[in-house]
Amino acid sequence: MSRTSIPVDATTKERLDDLKRDDETWDEFLQRVTTTEEPIEAGAWSDEEADRAKESIRNARENWG
Repeated sequence: MSRTSIPVDATTKERLDDLKRDDETWDEFLQRVTTTEEPIEAGAWSDEEADRAKESIRNARENWG
């Protein structure tokens, strides 16, 4: 895998430092912030949708094996 450097000014680096999680590498951070996938947010489903999902999981577990 090749490596590269991306020069940024101190202000930009500070802003990036504030967004980066302590447990991730810079590469992981940049991948996270540039992903096109929409993250699942808490409360994204209505109660009805959540109940249907739970029921589907329950049924799948009962029918497994």
